[in-house]
Amino acid sequence: MKKINAVITGISAGVPDYILTNDELSRMVDTSDEWITSRVGIKERRILKGEAQGVSVLGVKAVADLLRKTKTSAEEIDAVIFATSTPDHSFPSAASMVAEANGIKNAFCFDMEAACSGFIFGIEVCQGLIFTGRYKKVILLAGDKMSSIVNYTDRNTCPLFGDAVGAVLMEPTEENVGIMDAILHTDGVGYAPLQMKAGGSKYPATESTVKQNEHTVHQEGKIVFKYAVSNMADVSLEIMERNGLSKDNIQWFVPHQANMRIIDAAIDRTEIPREKVMINIEKYGNTSAGTIPLCLWEWENRLKKGDNIVLAAFGAGFTWGAVYLKWGYNPTESR
Repeated sequence: MKKINAVITGISAGVPDYILTNDELSRMVDTSDEWITSRVGIKERRILKGEAQGVSVLGVKAVADLLRKTKTSAEEIDAVIFATSTPDHSFPSAASMVAEANGIKNAFCFDMEAACSGFIFGIEVCQGLIFTGRYKKVILLAGDKMSSIVNYTDRNTCPLFGDAVGAVLMEPTEENVGIMDAILHTDGVGYAPLQMKAGGSKYPATESTVKQNEHTVHQEGKIVFKYAVSNMADVSLEIMERNGLSKDNIQWFVPHQANMRIIDAAIDRTEIPREKVMINIEKYGNTSAGTIPLCLWEWENRLKKGDNIVLAAFGAGFTWGAVYLKWGYNPTESR
């Protein structure tokens, strides 16, 4: 009996229409296009506007398109997992809302939270479900409505984030494609330097927490940068060495799109040529768990079956890791 592996068989994304440029942002807070571009490499980001518009809105759009592209019926889906730090509600799950809106009734659904590492952590979870043999079609969503937890008076954090959700369909395969290896880590030393203090059970919402902007992202930039640069670069090299990969036999490297200087550090460490690195931070900013699937979605038509791809991420927690996968289909295939 051949080994069963989990493979991505389709990808889509939900991206807001509204574009918030650096120039517009500079009229909201003391910053400038030059300051933002030179420090983090972001020119614009997408923002989900309107009342009662949660991250599920982007997830619904992504899954509807994914089902269409892959010619998959809602009845076939066995599980829906949403990696997000910004669910519409504490409960019910955003995954259940996305499933309901798309007519998915035969799946169990839940949210998971690993901050910016959500997509690569989610891949490992989905692969585990598929390995059991009970689940044949699993949808993994990853992304955030970061604009809902950003303090737009904080010039150090508000330029960084945007809104988007990516979605992949994962299925079993006996071919030599799919998820080949993963190295995932968490270190609780990251509790204080990167968090949203209030809104959970430790610090429930009060008039004081709202006035002190404790329901928005707090980041100690220098500390986070130090850990992100070393850990994301190191884990990328580690997974390459463990699987006999090099700059010559890797087709694509997909780093989390948080900061261009962090991406550059990972490129330098792995020595992967820049033309093999997916970078779209200038258009979308940091969409947290959504950055990696957003890159894969944009590059989908350039990916070929069997391509060696390394994904790497770093996020709050601290969480970080890398995934080695072989792409599962050609762009010319009907999906």
